[in-house]
Amino acid sequence: MTPPAYQANAADKSYDVVVYGGTPAGIAAAVESGRDGATVLIVEPNRYVGGMLSNGLCHADFRTFEGLTGSYLELTKRIRKFYRDRYGPNSAQALGNFRGTHAEPSVNRQTFEGWLNESPNIQVMTQTSLHSATTDRSSRRLSFVQIRSSEGRDLRIHARHWIDASYEGDLMAASGCAFDVGQEATDTYGESLAPQQATESVQGYNFRLVVTNDAKNQIETPRPKGYDRNDFTPLLDLIQSDRIDKPFCMASGDPAAIFKAQEPPLPNAKYDVNDVSNGRVRLSLPQISDTWPAGNRAERDRLFDEHLRHQIGLLYFVQNDVAVPDFFRRQANQFKLCADEFTETNGIPDQLYVREGRRMVGRYIFTEKDVQCGSGLRAKFQSAAIAMGDYGPNCHGTDHDGPRIGGRHRGEFYKRCPPYQIPIGVLQPRELDNLLVPVACSASHVGFCALRLEPIWMSLGQAAGVATRIAVDRNVAATTIDAVTVRKQLHRSKAATIYISDVSEEDENFGIVQAWGSIGGFHHDDHSPQPADTCGTRGDNIIGQYYEAFPGHTARLDETLSRQTRQRWESLAKRRGIKVPVVTDSVTRGEWLRLTLNMGQTSPKTARQ
Repeated sequence: MTPPAYQANAADKSYDVVVYGGTPAGIAAAVESGRDGATVLIVEPNRYVGGMLSNGLCHADFRTFEGLTGSYLELTKRIRKFYRDRYGPNSAQALGNFRGTHAEPSVNRQTFEGWLNESPNIQVMTQTSLHSATTDRSSRRLSFVQIRSSEGRDLRIHARHWIDASYEGDLMAASGCAFDVGQEATDTYGESLAPQQATESVQGYNFRLVVTNDAKNQIETPRPKGYDRNDFTPLLDLIQSDRIDKPFCMASGDPAAIFKAQEPPLPNAKYDVNDVSNGRVRLSLPQISDTWPAGNRAERDRLFDEHLRHQIGLLYFVQNDVAVPDFFRRQANQFKLCADEFTETNGIPDQLYVREGRRMVGRYIFTEKDVQCGSGLRAKFQSAAIAMGDYGPNCHGTDHDGPRIGGRHRGEFYKRCPPYQIPIGVLQPRELDNLLVPVACSASHVGFCALRLEPIWMSLGQAAGVATRIAVDRNVAATTIDAVTVRKQLHRSKAATIYISDVSEEDENFGIVQAWGSIGGFHHDDHSPQPADTCGTRGDNIIGQYYEAFPGHTARLDETLSRQTRQRWESLAKRRGIKVPVVTDSVTRGEWLRLTLNMGQTSPKTARQ
C-alpha cells in the first residue's frame, strides 16, 4: 500500500478541518470529518501515521469483544481482511489475529494508510510538528497554526475546525486551553485511587517492543548509545537471589520477570512486549517522565534516549553480558527483535508509549465516579454519552522508590469496574468553540487512566469527527453540536454509546437498543441476572486480560417484558415525549421497543452538556 503523500502545497490553502496527530483517534476523526467531502489535513510529527498501534502496541487494551465498536471495530475488520487476502482464509495468520485485534505493527500501519488513501479529500503531512497557534478570543476561535516540517520549513495553516488528537495535547495547550498535568489530591474529586496530596507526576512510559522466537526473522539487539553495563549489574543480585528468575513471562505477568511477552501472540510468531505490572524490574520510568508533556522537542528527545538506554540496555545486557548466568542468557536469547518490523530504526519502535500527557480541563471532567457502579450492575448513566468503554482505571506508576533496578513504583493501581459511558463534554474545551480534543481529553488523572486506551480514544476520535462534520455542514461551531445529534449519527454508523452485550452492530435492532439505552432504558433493569454487589464482575476468562461479556448487560429482546419493567419503561417514555403503545401482557422486550421507538422520537433536551 502507498502511504498518504506528503503535501508540499498544504500551506497554500485553508482546510475545513485540521487534525493534529495521526494517532488512531486522529485517523478516526479525519475519516469521519471528511466523510461528506470536507477537506481535511492530518499533521503528524512522527515519520508515519497510526500512533502506538503502528509502534508496537499490538496487544489491544479491552476486556471483552462486546466492548469494541465503531472505528476501532472497523479497523479490526480491515485487519482480518488483510490477513485473509495475504495468507489465505485458513492460514495461521488469518486464524491467529484474535478477531483482528492482534496485528503486527507493520500491518496496523499499512491498514491505516490504506484507509486514509480511500479518501482523496484527506491529506497527510508527516514529520511536521506544531510551532505555535493563534486564537481570536473575541470569537472564541482557533484561527491558524504555524507548523514546521522536518526540513525546517515553517508553514501557516488555516482551518474552520480543529481536532487535537496528539497524545500530549500540544495543540490544545498552544491554543491557550486550560489543562492539568499530574495527579489531583483525593479530596479534589473524591477519588479513592488519588493520592492524599496533588503531585505533578505522570504515569510512566516505556517502549512497546515487538520480538519473535522465529530464528529466521530475528536480529540482534543493538547496543544503545550511551550504554553502561554498570547500570544493569544490580540485576545480577536479583537473579542470584531468585527474585528475578526469568527474562520473559506470558499472559498476566509475573513480578519475577523483566519483560512481559503478551498472549495471545501476534501473527507470524511475534509478541508485543510490555512493562510487568507490580514487577521487581520495570521497563517504565515514571521517575523521569514528568517533563515530557510540556517539553520541547529537545527535552522529549532527551527522555526518549534515556528510555532507550534503559529498556534496550536491559535487553542487551541479559542477552549478551557474560556475567549473566548461562541459563538466563539462553532464555533471553529465545526472543529477539524482528527483522521485518521498524526497519528504519533497527527493530526499535519510532515512538515511546506516552500513557499520559496533558489533560484538558473541559466542559465535563471524567473522574473515578464515572466508572463506579451507579444503578444495578451499570456505571453512572450519562445522558450526553457519545462513547463507551469496558476497561477499568489502570496506572503503571507515577513515581519510584529506591534504585532503578530493584526499587518499586508508587501510584500504581488496577481497578475493576463495569462498562461505562463517556459524555461529549470530555471533548470540549471551555475557551474555544472550534476545537475538540479526543485524546488529551478532559479527565482527572484517575479518570484518564480508564480512557487512555486506543479503542476508547478511537471512539472519542470518531465522535469528534462526527461533531465536526455536522458543524462543517451547518456552518456552526463544533461545540454547539449536542450529544443527541452526534449520537444519532454514531448509531447510524453502528457505533455504540452504551454497552449491550447481546445486540451487536450487525443486529437489525442495534439502533433502537442503543437509542433506548441512551436515555437510561437499561439502567435499573430488574432482569439483571447478577446481584448488585457483583457490579464490575467479568465473564469467564478467555486468555490473559480478555473475558467473555460482562454479565447483566443484555437487552434480552426475546424475553417477555415483565410488569415491573413495563411500568418503568412506559414512565420513561412518557417523560421523554415518546408515545406509549397499547400492548398485551405477552409482549416481548424487543417487540415493545420496536413499537415504541417507531412511534416517537427522543427529545434533544434529554442530553445535558
